[in-house]
Amino acid sequence: MRVWVDADACPQLVKEQLFKASRKRQFPITLVANQPMRIPASARIDFQLVPAGADQADHYIAEHYASGDLVITSDIPLASAIVAQNGTALSPRGEFFTEANIGERLAMRNLMDQLRSGGMVTGGPAEFSGKDQSAFANQLDRWLTKAGF
Repeated sequence: MRVWVDADACPQLVKEQLFKASRKRQFPITLVANQPMRIPASARIDFQLVPAGADQADHYIAEHYASGDLVITSDIPLASAIVAQNGTALSPRGEFFTEANIGERLAMRNLMDQLRSGGMVTGGPAEFSGKDQSAFANQLDRWLTKAGF
């Protein structure tokens, strides 16, 4: 079992929670991004640098994901690809993507893209909050316990 992190857009607080949990519970993490980043020195934490370009990290994760792994992402198409493989994807805000909700999330993402490109919506998602961090920590803890860590 491995935790994959779509690291380019993942909040630093979530990455820090993952690093701490990995040290405590002894599970491997791979961060994937198209720009270098610092990670703690640990045999369980590694980093994969992918070429610059849209969705390169997503493609890498989708290709290397294995059954039983967990993917941390806010990218809806990546989450959809993982769910389509009967996999588990968790947002940094603590929401699991499932067969029951991924279709709605994709539709909403596509609608918001259209509205943004038409200039009707100019804002993005709300800022990452303490409530989001707590929700993520709780869901990660539940998943790790269920996975035997």
